[in-house]
Amino acid sequence: MGVGEFGAALSVTIDDVAAAAEVSIRTVSRVLNESPNVGDETRKRVLETIERLGYAPSTRARALASGRSFLIAMVQDDPNAHVIGALQRGIVDACSSHGYELVVRPVRFGNPDVAQDVENFVRRSRVDGLIVLPPASEIAAIPERLNRLGVPSVGIASVWVPEYPCMLVSNERGASRALGQHLKALGHRRIAMIEGPPHFRSAQERKAGFLEGVGAAMPEAFLRKGDYGFESGLVAAEALLSLDQPPTAIFASNDIMAAGVVKTARERGVAIPEQLSVVGFDDSDIASIITPALTTIRRPLVDMAQAATERLLEMINGKRLNWPQEPIDLTLMHRQSVSSPR
Repeated sequence: MGVGEFGAALSVTIDDVAAAAEVSIRTVSRVLNESPNVGDETRKRVLETIERLGYAPSTRARALASGRSFLIAMVQDDPNAHVIGALQRGIVDACSSHGYELVVRPVRFGNPDVAQDVENFVRRSRVDGLIVLPPASEIAAIPERLNRLGVPSVGIASVWVPEYPCMLVSNERGASRALGQHLKALGHRRIAMIEGPPHFRSAQERKAGFLEGVGAAMPEAFLRKGDYGFESGLVAAEALLSLDQPPTAIFASNDIMAAGVVKTARERGVAIPEQLSVVGFDDSDIASIITPALTTIRRPLVDMAQAATERLLEMINGKRLNWPQEPIDLTLMHRQSVSSPR
């Protein structure tokens, strides 16, 4: 599009669209705001006219007409850029098809005033709804405040938090249990785990499920603390591989810590998977970047974020649908970092 064409597109008004489509301005506004009170044929004609004329309604004008901000917020407290990036991509993809914009609101999980901070943010920004990501989604006081304000919210987490009007829960305990059983079936007996932060419910769920899957009591030396950070994966792997009888398999509670295990093993001359099998969690992009490619439990982050956004927008539009209450099953992605012990 040339400069002249771009300027012409910007000059197109809602009046022009109404005249060209032979409908009222109010009808065009209803189509733009996805009102159900427009017939299918009329809606199609208006949308085709908008496309043909290149009309782009301003968010401010739509907000004034509808009483909405056309903003939704993503509340997050996760330093893992690989996970946050995937979730944000899914939310933005869903927002863009509905004419919404995304506002990112960082919070601190350990802040005792976090719920009040979120309330203050909502009052200032006037967002139409919020998607709350883990671990912030585990704080029940946040949806309690939002419910009192009458602001729709969707939580994404590894456990149910009943205060949310809608949640997407990933079955992290079940997936970790299946992983423990899989490693045992391959013949591994010296199996270790690097845990996540103990105050995160996701870390608790992954640990509990994995211990159930392994079955027998895991030696204390094979359970190592981590914080979901790369450095903690390095430190834990160094301790595990320094044991007189090191593990033949290590489950790191996320992909970043697993990458730390792979790096430490390589530096110590431990071959993966011939001498050591390594498994992560999330199936973030790092799992395919490192060598060997990482076997990991896949959380469908983009799909989950898109689904959460669609449900939030349905609530904003006044719909009350019967959303599924079953947890989302996760998948073990088999790659090159796991084999039977030799």
